[in-house]
Amino acid sequence: LNVVLISRSMEKLKQVAAEIEEQHGRSTKVIQADFTQGLEIYEPIRAALQGLEIGILVNNVGQATPQPTLFLNADNIDKYITDMVYCNMYSTVKMTQLILPQMVARKKGIIINLSSSAGQRPFPLLLMYSGTKVFDDFFSQALDTEYRTKGILVQSITPMYVDSNLTQNVKNVYKTGSEAFVRQALDTVGLTNRTSGCLIHSLLTIGMLLIPEWVLCSSFTMNVMPSFWKAIADTSKLPGFLEGQPFLSFRGNRKATAQRPAGPEPEN
Repeated sequence: LNVVLISRSMEKLKQVAAEIEEQHGRSTKVIQADFTQGLEIYEPIRAALQGLEIGILVNNVGQATPQPTLFLNADNIDKYITDMVYCNMYSTVKMTQLILPQMVARKKGIIINLSSSAGQRPFPLLLMYSGTKVFDDFFSQALDTEYRTKGILVQSITPMYVDSNLTQNVKNVYKTGSEAFVRQALDTVGLTNRTSGCLIHSLLTIGMLLIPEWVLCSSFTMNVMPSFWKAIADTSKLPGFLEGQPFLSFRGNRKATAQRPAGPEPEN
């Protein structure tokens, strides 16, 4: 398959395109677009895709909450709200609207949408990220039901932490390598319409879902969440037996990871 990459950094787009063409010999087209900018970006994207037969659409763009905070305490709250909605939700819907008609006409196609494990439960202090990601998950599941009989496969991926620009401040001990994660996630396409992406993330998600929702939404959790977030970003605060232990040790190619398009930050 040839590849079309869409992101806001033309320099990084060209860098990744050159890497794909060199390593895999596939033609790669790049389109510059900032998915936090709203409706106006989609007509140029439509024009740039004109005449191309798109067999697989991966909606991977995403933006995270910088740190746990009360809703009204977010920095530059108006921009924060619109950026999260445009990037995490609107992009998935609009790119699907652009590409789905040609898939329906051919009676085949695959759409993969990146949600998050954070979208499986309400997360106070991370509510904009959690809320937008549950939208991606529900949208994907319902879309799969609507178009499955028309030959379209729609999959929602709900990972934990994956090594990407989105999680660059999270220490490696908590992350799965992006290249290994993608290999395992792709093995599930056609088998399920919803997956955590890899075995370790599935096990961690099961553990998370065993926690009663009232615990996640308790005042206790509200109090400990900021400290827990800081501990994730600082392995010196990990318990001694965990420090430096790669229990999520599916490591990918570091060079390839560093060259992924950035911003809005990709969520693998």
